[in-house]
Amino acid sequence: MITITRRIEFCAAHRLHNPDLSDAENKRIYGVCNNKNGHGHNYAIEVTVRGALPRKTGMVMDLKDLNDILQKVIHNPCDHKHLNHDVAMFESVIPTAENMAIKFWEAVDDELQQYHGVHLHLVRVIESRNNFVDYTGPDPGDIV
Repeated sequence: MITITRRIEFCAAHRLHNPDLSDAENKRIYGVCNNKNGHGHNYAIEVTVRGALPRKTGMVMDLKDLNDILQKVIHNPCDHKHLNHDVAMFESVIPTAENMAIKFWEAVDDELQQYHGVHLHLVRVIESRNNFVDYTGPDPGDIV
């Protein structure tokens, strides 16, 4: 098995806020990330796929194809947007880095179905120089 990774970047705003909680509880849980008007990040997303190495091509997958998928399902919908208000995949999801990784996994995985033998291995959401989230796929115990 070989893994290959493509990285993309985009800028977006979001607000961490659960409408089922009081303003005080949201402030306690999310702190400055609960700012009423949101706040922004320069995100980097790394997507790693895995597969066998075909003798015919010597590539698990053409990285241009992977980049095209990432542009279509992540960059174009999210770049310079407010994730809570402008991006359909976050309509009913608090756009934490963890939830972003799950939603990006789902979107990329759907597109990879057309590539025989290529499987999603990892989605990394880098929110800042010091904070990032890795998601390696669904597990029944992921959401409590």
